[in-house]
Amino acid sequence: MKRKIEDALAAWKDSPFRKPLVLQGARQVGKTYSVLKFAREHFGNAVHLDFSAQPDARRMFDGDITPDVLLPQLEAFAKTSIGKDTTLLFFDEIQVCPRALTSLKYFQERAPEYHVVAAGSLLGVALGREEYSFPVGKVDALSLYPLDFEEFLWALDEEALGRLIRASYAADAPLGLHDRALALYRDYLIVGGLPEAVLAFSRDEGYARVRTVQAAIADAYLADMTKYASPLDGARILNVWRSVPEQLAKENHKFQYATIASSARAHQYEASIHWLAAAGLVSFCYRVREGARPLRAHAEHDFFKLYLLDVGLLGALQGLDMQDLAPAADKGSRFRGGVAENYVMQQLVAGGVEPFYWGTASKSEVDFLVQTEEGVVPLEVKSGVNVGARSLEAYRRRYAPACVIRISAKNFGFENGIKSVPLYAAHCIA
Repeated sequence: MKRKIEDALAAWKDSPFRKPLVLQGARQVGKTYSVLKFAREHFGNAVHLDFSAQPDARRMFDGDITPDVLLPQLEAFAKTSIGKDTTLLFFDEIQVCPRALTSLKYFQERAPEYHVVAAGSLLGVALGREEYSFPVGKVDALSLYPLDFEEFLWALDEEALGRLIRASYAADAPLGLHDRALALYRDYLIVGGLPEAVLAFSRDEGYARVRTVQAAIADAYLADMTKYASPLDGARILNVWRSVPEQLAKENHKFQYATIASSARAHQYEASIHWLAAAGLVSFCYRVREGARPLRAHAEHDFFKLYLLDVGLLGALQGLDMQDLAPAADKGSRFRGGVAENYVMQQLVAGGVEPFYWGTASKSEVDFLVQTEEGVVPLEVKSGVNVGARSLEAYRRRYAPACVIRISAKNFGFENGIKSVPLYAAHCIA
């Protein structure tokens, strides 16, 4: 599969300011695959240490972890020479070996000419432990997420359609293949962007097989929650995780502790929510008091929405099928809004955008606000073609934004100061 991270990895390799790279991301998003593909295409050789599967690899880091001592051991372990420009050193599942993480500091200081990449699926969680010392200022960092919709199109050999979507977005011109693109968008709502699920779908293995893959990945996430947390914390993390699909099924998607349990309180579950975020399994979207730059300065951290890392996984946990997400299906109407929001959030996060939302005491609420060089852009999300939005109009009257975007099932266009963006083009915003 072609991934956008490939361009970022190539830019890192060629940068004169390159440091050892830490690639973060949730389990099963394709970190190992992407790094090894990058190694094949840009290096003559790769030394891949999987600290989870190779205990002997961890033992090399028990003593002196400076490059002068480590490199000869790594060459003997891998039975290959390590060239400065011809070999990629890949430390995989680095959260299992804290001293390997610390060694990146010494590679940056004493052997910056070597190419070193480290990846970890629970690195954000591990860094909260005392034995971990993150080499601040000594590493570069990238994050990998599930495939966005454009990468999904690439996986299905629909690159030409992807180019047409970007051209229509830039020109505000209707897309002739609008219905086809919408159908693929609805496929994506079921399949999502987890690589194994996308691979199964691209091989025509059917939606049932996709759901089986997603169930196995969800089980792996549950196993991590119990393995890397105390019994009490693990139980609370599980409760929060299971509540997120229910939170998004409500008419008001703001996170409410009472949805977990009637007696639940913030002080009991705040740490559990942040654990899930550190593991890359959920993303925060905070409310802001004002629609003005910088948005972070106006964030109200007591009011937020939580979205799952992958919309396909959300549908699997909610038990949704294609019929539920069809435009005329009343059965799934209460879920479609939350699913569409989660989808848009996933596209924005994958594009490196940090969204917020705006709300008032009068219950006016704009789904997302994003910050650009030109100012703050409000995004209203509609799962169908009914695009009435009183909250968006209230926001426009109050802040008079230079740009307003409405994301819906309607085709591209620009009318009354509102840029119309089809759901399948949400990635273009990022």
